[in-house]
Amino acid sequence: MQFFRTLILPDRKPFFAPLAHQTYRNIWFASLASNLGGLIQGVGAAWMMTSISTSENMVALVQASTTLPIMLFSLISGAIADNFDRRRVMMTAQLFMFSVSALLAAFAYLGWMTPWALLTFTFLIGCGTALNNPSWQASVGDMVPRDDLAGAVSLNSMGFNITRSVGPALGGLIVAVGGGAAAFATNALSYLAIIAALLGWKREAADNAMPREQIGSAVAAGFRYAAMSPNLLKVFARSFLFGLSSVAILALLPVVARDIIQGGPLTFGLMLGAFGVGAIGGAYISAWLRERLSSEDIVRCAFAGFAVSEAIIGASTSGLLDGLALMLAGAFWVIALSLFNTIVQLSTPRWVVGRALSFYQTAAFGGMAAGSWLWGAIAESSNVSLAFFIAATVMAAGVVVGLFLPMPAFASLDLDPLNRFRQPNLKLNILPRSGPLVVQVAYNIHDDDLETFLALMTERRRIRIRDGARNWALMRDLEVPELWTETYHVPTWVDYVRHVQRRTQADADNIDQLWALHRGEGPPKVCRMIERQTIRLEDDIFHQHHHHHIGPGPH
Repeated sequence: MQFFRTLILPDRKPFFAPLAHQTYRNIWFASLASNLGGLIQGVGAAWMMTSISTSENMVALVQASTTLPIMLFSLISGAIADNFDRRRVMMTAQLFMFSVSALLAAFAYLGWMTPWALLTFTFLIGCGTALNNPSWQASVGDMVPRDDLAGAVSLNSMGFNITRSVGPALGGLIVAVGGGAAAFATNALSYLAIIAALLGWKREAADNAMPREQIGSAVAAGFRYAAMSPNLLKVFARSFLFGLSSVAILALLPVVARDIIQGGPLTFGLMLGAFGVGAIGGAYISAWLRERLSSEDIVRCAFAGFAVSEAIIGASTSGLLDGLALMLAGAFWVIALSLFNTIVQLSTPRWVVGRALSFYQTAAFGGMAAGSWLWGAIAESSNVSLAFFIAATVMAAGVVVGLFLPMPAFASLDLDPLNRFRQPNLKLNILPRSGPLVVQVAYNIHDDDLETFLALMTERRRIRIRDGARNWALMRDLEVPELWTETYHVPTWVDYVRHVQRRTQADADNIDQLWALHRGEGPPKVCRMIERQTIRLEDDIFHQHHHHHIGPGPH
C-alpha cells in the first residue's frame, strides 16, 4: 500500500506506514466503525440519564460505569491475552458487547429504562471493553514490526479520535431525531465490522510447547513483573493521576451542555466533537514531539495544558470558548495516553505485554472511575465550576510529581528472548508439575571484584524475581570466602523452564559480566534440585537421585 507510505509528517518516516500491513489495516478501519458506534452510544447514554434523572452524580456515574469494569477486570483480561489466542478473545468480547448493546436498544425502545438499568447496561459494555482492550493492544505487536509499533499506537489513538470528532455530533443528531434507542441500535450494528475483520485475520498459531499458565499464577506473574520494573511503576502512577484529574471533562460535560450552555443533545455532541478534533491533532504530532522532546517533557506539557483547559471550562459560560478549550484538552489527552501506552509496550517483552497493558489500563481507568465519582459528587454538593477548578489543580500537581517520578526514556532495549537455555540431560524422570525446585549457582569471586559483583547481583535479584524466582538469596562461604552461592526457588519444573525462557537480550549484559568475574574453572556451576519435605529410610536412594548435580552451563 504505497499510498500509506507517502503520507508523512515533516522530517519523519511515513506516519501511516503501519497501515501497509494488511491485518493491522483491516482491523484499524473496522475499529473506526466500532468506535463510532461506541461514541454514539455514549452520547445516547449520557443524555438519556439527564432526561431520566436530575442528579449530577448519576450523570457522572454513566462515565464511571464504563470505566470501572476496565479497572476491575483488566488484570484478568491481561492474563487471558497472554495465555489464549488473542483473536478469539477479541471475537468473544465483540460478540458479548453486540448482544448487550442490542438488549440496551430493546429496553430503551420499549420504555423499560431506569437510571440503574442504564448504568447496568453501560457497566456490562465496559466489561466487554475490559476483555477486549488488552488483547487488541497486545496484538498490535503481532501485526506490525517493532519499528512501526510506536506509530501504530499513535494511529490507534488517531483512529479513535477521528471518530470522536464526528461521532458525538452524529450521536447528538441521532438522539435528537430518534432518541436513545436509535443511538443504542446504531452501536449494536457497528460491532459487525470488527467481527468480520477478526474473522478474516488468519493468525499463525504460536509455536509454544509449554502448557498454558493458570489464570491465577499468570496474574501473579504479571504482578511480579510489574513490581520489579521501576519504569513501569512510574508510568502507572502518572497515568492514574492523569486519569483521575482529566476525566472531569468527560464526566461533567453533559451537565455543562445542559445547564451552563443551555443546549441540547446536539450541543453536547458538538462539544465532544471539539474534544475529538483536538485529539486528532494531538495524535498527529505525537511522533514529531517524541523526536524532539523527552518523554518527561511531553508528559509535563500534557498535564499543564490539560489543567489550563479545565480551568477555562470551569470559568466560561461561552460555548465557543469551551469548544476551544476542549480542542486543547483533546490534544493533550491523546498525547499523554498514547505516550503512556507506547512506553509500556516498548518496555515489556511479548510474554507479559498483555498483562503490563492491563496494569496500565487499571491505573488509568481506575483514576477515571474514581474521578467520575469524585467530580460528580463535588458538582452536586457545590457547583460544576468548583469541580473543574479542583480537577485543574490536581492536574497541575501532576507537573510537580514529575520531579519525583520522572517518566523513563523511550525504551531502546532488545526484549527478544535470549534463547541461551538448553534443556539439561536429567537423570531423573520428572513431570512438568514436579517440584518445588531449588536452583543454586556457584561463583568464585576475587576480593578486588566484590563491589562490582554485588552491584551486578542487585540487578540480578531484580531480574530473577521479575521472571518468577522465589526466596532469592546470596550466600558467602565462611570457610572459602571467595565462594558465593546464588540460590532461589521455583514451584515446579515447568515454572523453572518458563523462568529461564523469559530472559531477554537486554539481560545478557548482566549475565555476561557476572560470568566474566567468575575465576573458577569453566563457567559458574549450576545445581538444580528437587525438595523432599519428608524422608523415610527406604527413600534414601530415591532422594539421592533427586539431589542431582547438573554441572556448568546456561541456566
